Amino acid sequence: MQGETGRQILNAVIAGQLSAAQGAQAFVTSAMLAQGAALETVGDVVPGRLAGLAADGRALSTMLYLPAITAAQGMAAGLPVDVAMARGLNQMAMLVASTVADTARTATQVAMTAETRCVAYVRVVKLPACSRCIILAGRNYTYSEGFKRHPKCDCGMEPMSAERHREQPTPKDLVASMSAEEKRRTFGEAGADALDKGADLGQIVNARRGMATTSTGKKVTTEGTTKRGIGGKAIGGPLVKPPGARYARVAEARLMPEQIIKQASGDRDLQIALLRKHGYIT
Repeated sequence: MQGETGRQILNAVIAGQLSAAQGAQAFVTSAMLAQGAALETVGDVVPGRLAGLAADGRALSTMLYLPAITAAQGMAAGLPVDVAMARGLNQMAMLVASTVADTARTATQVAMTAETRCVAYVRVVKLPACSRCIILAGRNYTYSEGFKRHPKCDCGMEPMSAERHREQPTPKDLVASMSAEEKRRTFGEAGADALDKGADLGQIVNARRGMATTSTGKKVTTEGTTKRGIGGKAIGGPLVKPPGARYARVAEARLMPEQIIKQASGDRDLQIALLRKHGYIT
């Protein structure tokens, strides 16, 4: 990374950023024209100003050095050279993919801002996608709202004029188009099973943010267990506020979907009843 190879990698990523940014204005302009909106462009995107920087504002060369550190640390810890180098390479691939995609989205948002007839964008999700992205599919955002993404996220944005909101697949549409295997891979065995039984997609995905395993081995979650949370309303009962906690939560633990499926031992009626009790089915 300190020699010629490092410079070649840096230049290649910058070229990728430039390529991604150069098409942004034409993309937004085409979208506005397709929607019958008269163009009111107040400025031009300068692709070169968006290249050479990482998404967090640091110099791109600094970020691209991280995989070298990862590989060196692996070897220092006793990993075989090929394993340590593979870790660095995987990290490099993730950083590069994320950086180029972030540049494309940033350039698009800049172009949308400069095109005053553009008032919003729709999140475009293409399968295969992670569960967190699927529940955001088709959601509308104002043109100035930040884009929620994760490393290697390849979701995009569709610019919208005030005259017409372009329809995109909703989370429900995407799930309906997924094969059984895709559902299991994305949401887990129990999550896919719960969805097939009518569980709410958002609750299935969001529950994993506060997931924990109790001392008895049960999988539970704190997500949505406040007084106003979906789980808290469904479970009901007294509230408790542990020391240092910001909010009081229901005293009864909210079971994860996989715990419910397992605990009900094949009793479908009981599974459905528990999914409803814990707020996964409405």
